[in-house]
Amino acid sequence: MIGAGNDIGTNSSGEGVRTLTAADIAAAAGGELRGDPAARVASIAPLHRAGPSDLTFLAAARYAPLLADRRPGVLLVTPELATTPGSPQSVIIVEKPVEVLLGILPRLYTLPRSAPGIHHTVSLGRGVRLGKDVTVGPYAVIGDGASVGDDTVIDAHVVIGAGVSVGAKCHLFPGVTLYSGSSLGSRVIAHSGVRIGGDGYGYVFSNGAHQKIPHVGRCFIHDDVEIGANTTIDRGSIDDTVIGAGTKIDNLVQIGHNCTVGRLCLIMSQVGLAGSTRVGDGAILAGQVGVSGHHEIGERAKIGAQAGVFGDVPAGETWSGYPARPHRESLRASAALFKLAGMIKRLERLLEDRT
Repeated sequence: MIGAGNDIGTNSSGEGVRTLTAADIAAAAGGELRGDPAARVASIAPLHRAGPSDLTFLAAARYAPLLADRRPGVLLVTPELATTPGSPQSVIIVEKPVEVLLGILPRLYTLPRSAPGIHHTVSLGRGVRLGKDVTVGPYAVIGDGASVGDDTVIDAHVVIGAGVSVGAKCHLFPGVTLYSGSSLGSRVIAHSGVRIGGDGYGYVFSNGAHQKIPHVGRCFIHDDVEIGANTTIDRGSIDDTVIGAGTKIDNLVQIGHNCTVGRLCLIMSQVGLAGSTRVGDGAILAGQVGVSGHHEIGERAKIGAQAGVFGDVPAGETWSGYPARPHRESLRASAALFKLAGMIKRLERLLEDRT
């Protein structure tokens, strides 16, 4: 629990900032405190630039040399690295410094929030249902029959289509668009420029032209999903597009129609999932992965950055490369390719010697 005497101020970005003592942090973390219990911090910083008013951490031996010329206010450190040379004002020994740091962040920083209410420029359709303590910012549009859950924040210029359902404690940042046929669970975060429920890329060549396939499926985003800026998630064509609970999606991701993404997945920047891709629970897709349509990524599978996936990936396996294949096989193929240039040069010299 934060001491009642802790100061609260504001940093340069407008966030509310508390100051905590080393004793406060040690009590919250359940860690062993060494050094000055009154050392006070107001911010969190990486080890290489941490100063007397900063909380930082050391969890890997390769970063230990960075501590030598720093004097952070409070250092979270693993038992194995507790005697690393340095001059922190206080040290708190914990098994998992990063997890402790995540727990301390909300105690140090409080993001500003507008008071609940509906801005006078908002357009509300017929039959809109708004929960308790909802905030709706300037020039937002909420279509006929849409519903918004308790404590949800809708920022400026958000468009929510007719019949859309948005759960409790969501945050839609400026410029988000939710097409009709979309549904968001509770505690969903959608950053600026997100587009959910637009038509997918579906055409049939007929009578000399590409005829558009009507999209009548829906788009479901389950609880605790976060969606990065300018990401697009298409509605289904005749099936539904579904994003499972707890999945985190980075900026600039494209998820095509009829895709199903499981629970607790991590999908990083510039990933593209073609239509009807299925991603199992806990899978990780690194930056710029591309998956062709109608394939399945198994549970807990990991796909390396820039991989091109043209087939199913078994559960629990790590694949990489283009085309994607098991990671060790991909490394061997890359190594062989790198050797090829040298082999060609040696062959050319051999041929020259014979002429």
